[in-house]
Amino acid sequence: MRTRIIALIAALTLVWALPAAAQQLSLNTLSNYLNQLTSAEATFTQINADGTISTGTLYIHRPGKMRFEYNPPEQALVMANNGAVVVFDRKLGGEPETYPLNRTPLGLILARNVNLSRANMVVGHGYDGTATTVTAQDPENPEYGSIQLKFTDNPVELRQWIVTDDSGGQTTVVLGALDRKQLPNSLFNIEEERRANR
Repeated sequence: MRTRIIALIAALTLVWALPAAAQQLSLNTLSNYLNQLTSAEATFTQINADGTISTGTLYIHRPGKMRFEYNPPEQALVMANNGAVVVFDRKLGGEPETYPLNRTPLGLILARNVNLSRANMVVGHGYDGTATTVTAQDPENPEYGSIQLKFTDNPVELRQWIVTDDSGGQTTVVLGALDRKQLPNSLFNIEEERRANR
């Protein structure tokens, strides 16, 4: 379980029915899309490195905040806020594990200003006939892993991501429809969650 969650933190992809009339999207278009994605909720299916599958709900509030709530039987919760990613194991309790957000590929899409055209950030940009795929890494710290993002067109929508962690493990996250809506700050309050899990 811990390895699967760390792999999730390290990188983000989708198995989805994609529209037929798509075209390759420019890095500029994708950067603008991510910068305008300020607050949203979506269901997700996570395919773990060991082949197991988890489901749950994702909450995102850019910049810097994200919450992965896993459905039973999983009892995990992953939160990003204040420059940190915190992993709670509600089954075991105790102190959660904490990682610097900027040491994970997740930090690339939660940044205040996403600029995929930045030198050496994008190491892959392709189009498979239905969706545009972008593989990105921290250009200053490629050893932190990478994230492969898949977008459909018309309208532009993030559909899935694959995170490759620093040890080469891959975790795929397939997103349901993103519901853009205001989310309460309490969803991203790590200290409140820490108190509740003691």
